[in-house]
Amino acid sequence: MKVLFATSEALPFAASGGLGEVAGSLPQALRKRLVGCRVVMPLYGTIDPKLKESMRFITHICVPVAWRRQYCGIFEAKAGGVIYYLIDNQYYFKRDTMYGHYDDAERFAFFSRAVLEIIPSIDFKPDIIHCNDWETALTPFYYSTIFAQQPGYEGIKTIFTIHNIQYQGVYGNELIENVIGADMTHYNFLRYDNSVNLMKAGIECSNVVTTVSPSYAKEILDPWHSHGLDTILKARSWKIHGILNGIDTDSYNPETDSEIYANYSADVISNKALNKKKLQQRFGLSQNKAIPVVGMVTRLVSHKGLDLIKSVLEEFLITTDVQFIVLGSGEWQYESFFKDMAEKYPDKFVITLGFFPELARKIYAGSDLFLMPSKSEPCGLSQMVALRYGAIPIVRETGGLRDTVSDSADNKGNGFVFSNYNAHDMLAALKRACEGYKNKAGWEILVKRAMQCDNSWGKSAKEYMRLYRETVKQ
Repeated sequence: MKVLFATSEALPFAASGGLGEVAGSLPQALRKRLVGCRVVMPLYGTIDPKLKESMRFITHICVPVAWRRQYCGIFEAKAGGVIYYLIDNQYYFKRDTMYGHYDDAERFAFFSRAVLEIIPSIDFKPDIIHCNDWETALTPFYYSTIFAQQPGYEGIKTIFTIHNIQYQGVYGNELIENVIGADMTHYNFLRYDNSVNLMKAGIECSNVVTTVSPSYAKEILDPWHSHGLDTILKARSWKIHGILNGIDTDSYNPETDSEIYANYSADVISNKALNKKKLQQRFGLSQNKAIPVVGMVTRLVSHKGLDLIKSVLEEFLITTDVQFIVLGSGEWQYESFFKDMAEKYPDKFVITLGFFPELARKIYAGSDLFLMPSKSEPCGLSQMVALRYGAIPIVRETGGLRDTVSDSADNKGNGFVFSNYNAHDMLAALKRACEGYKNKAGWEILVKRAMQCDNSWGKSAKEYMRLYRETVKQ
């Protein structure tokens, strides 16, 4: 079986979040299971020059963008045993950032069509093209409306994965004629709620739709989670599947991780305390073993549940012997609030704005607890990494958090869970966790149980393989 994995980002070349990690790890897991999986992504200007040096130029073609024909260079690289095709167009992709530009719709319309246009040039006809999020949502549309009957393209199936339904690629109707170049007979695939909705096109035109956790597959049928697309999703519910993401357990391994202060394992856990001490020292916090450290590595945006934290954080800091360490950046209102807390409670709360991978790993290794009170969380990778490093998650019961973290009150779970999107429910879970930390014998059992959780790509890859086989038979 041959799978072409189409994505706007993938490690080690470029990543801004979970999609980049998934696109870097899942193809490797599939290849280990003898699935011929290759990846296609844009050749961004931000890619490390050393990685660019390893790329081999294949050829160039022209790709239609409505009435225009744009240059498309095709480069090949290899990483983790997987072949990557990188689509070169300096006008579209040689920029300081991957996203957030005025012409993102045109940039990714070009890329979505290029995914199909390059197939004759790469000596790789896929059985399945696996597309991810709105940036590649036009690929199933272009395939079903233009390419399906062309020689050399027969029988290809398309799968579209929703990583976060909040970001749908919604634009004005002028996009249809000026960028997409669609025939009037196909307008219904593209239009929704008086706008162009690229994610809708991907849902409508793909053979199968997947999401990144079983719970999220159900949640997006509810208007509260769907960001307006529940009508479309309910009508297509028969082709929606939820498959939980995994993490790269070779990279995220406290036993071998060179970025943390000291290595440890579930069997020999003592060095985790040293990671905590060094982390406290780094931020000028008291090195008191009895004080639990709560870590957060997150984007500072509303759906991460930060409004709950804003409501009760000061109360929690005043009434509880605790230390908070936060890493992240995002919306001004949250950055400003957390900076104020750090100034007001310097002995209890610290924040580093931005994202620094080595510091993130040190926070996972040095934290006792890891807070994720998300309003919505399609899958979440941070809670899986936290479990791997023995930082006990405190999570709201939603999406992938529901599927990976269960409450330890039954002496079988691996974290602390609250259900309602309510600040004081979150506060109660935080206090339960801090009380649990005082029971040293019980806490060590919980930490070992958390570290032994299997969130590798193995199980997920098997699920994808099963789905691929079923899809090919359609």
